[in-house]
Amino acid sequence: MIVIIDMGLGNISSVSRALRHLGAAHSVSFDSAAIGSADKLILPGVGNFFEASRRMHSSGLADKIKEQVMVERKPFLGICLGMQLLADNGEEGGGSKGLGIINADVYRLRSEKAGCRLPHVGWNDVTSRGMALFSGIPDHTPFYFVHSYEMVLNDKSVQSALCNYGTDFVAAIQKNNICGTQFHPEKSQGLGLQILKNFIDWKY
Repeated sequence: MIVIIDMGLGNISSVSRALRHLGAAHSVSFDSAAIGSADKLILPGVGNFFEASRRMHSSGLADKIKEQVMVERKPFLGICLGMQLLADNGEEGGGSKGLGIINADVYRLRSEKAGCRLPHVGWNDVTSRGMALFSGIPDHTPFYFVHSYEMVLNDKSVQSALCNYGTDFVAAIQKNNICGTQFHPEKSQGLGLQILKNFIDWKY
């Protein structure tokens, strides 16, 4: 059973519809017990890092997610804000702590300094660089993005896919049982569904 963690920060229903389309057994919950009983976890999110951090830490959910991911080693997929929250810190909203699962920080997209508009919205090619999450997907496939912040990795052992929007930024990550996409696979048509299927089928 996959549990979609619902922090009340958007795109939960579209992820659930995508999993239902793929025939994947899943539930949507903010409950610690449900998260503890899951086989795999998905953390979607659209919105503000500061507010998401506040909700996770004040509810105790941050500790539960870390236990399940880092101790129980359950496969985990973060989508958009859900990927960013894996980092140590995020500067949005004045700065706040992430989950500290991936040694990284989240900053405003450097693309702005290259003259690109923010938020970055639309379809852009992703260079997957051999990541298992992209199995069966051609390199330079376009996926759908909506974001103004990017994850900057401090841990060079983390596998990463890249996208270029004025400058290269991290489009996806993978380390051990943990993966994440800055883009929205649930809104990226057929090959986005393939990303989700790869996660569903992933044996770690």
